[in-house]
Amino acid sequence: MVLSRKISVIIPAHNERENLLVLVPRLLAISEGFHIEIIIALSSESNNLDASCFSSKEVLIEKCKEKGRAVQMNQAAKNARGNILVFLHADVIPPKTFFKSIQETIVSGMDAGFFSYQFDSDSFWLKINAHFTKTDGVFTGGGDQCLFIKKEVFQRLGAFNEDQVLMEDFEFFKRMKKAKTRYTIVNDDLIVSARKYDNNSYIKVNLCNLIMVLLFKCGYNPEKLKALYGRMLKTV
Repeated sequence: MVLSRKISVIIPAHNERENLLVLVPRLLAISEGFHIEIIIALSSESNNLDASCFSSKEVLIEKCKEKGRAVQMNQAAKNARGNILVFLHADVIPPKTFFKSIQETIVSGMDAGFFSYQFDSDSFWLKINAHFTKTDGVFTGGGDQCLFIKKEVFQRLGAFNEDQVLMEDFEFFKRMKKAKTRYTIVNDDLIVSARKYDNNSYIKVNLCNLIMVLLFKCGYNPEKLKALYGRMLKTV
């Protein structure tokens, strides 16, 4: 039975072909019984993916005017036909009960939610990191946690700030909290890529994350924040 609420999964992507060829079939496989669409919001510089890569009418390719997660997600959200928006990174794998958890959270009276996650690694230290995603805390609102939100609430909050070229998810969450948006954290783990930690040291990534959060909270210029992040970490 298809439920009444339509769910639009929005995936901002920049040269993420390999990850998308894993993620999209996974989403389609676990969507039975739910009314969904998948919108891949490609950056203006991505040209190695088109609709022919996926044999499903539920998968749409949105070629965006610029590069940048906030711009890409906003463009896709504007054209989304669903009344629940789900913002998912291309290198994140959702659990089997992904859509069920989203549906039940909204039906329960919440306006939005985030998922806990674990890394695709056996590292003891990364398990500690992942543990903190199960409760509300200083790092809540990061993109790896996958924000889902009623479209009307997303629009009322003004969408993502396109001037926030890094940490647009935290900036949006800040506005969510100020507006007293009803949200919860769903303990139904996503699987998140550990590639950032593989390419850098555990201490370096955590130190960088802490510095980014502190500078963001102090109102540091987004462009300078992005430049500093790029100097501190290998992101490929």
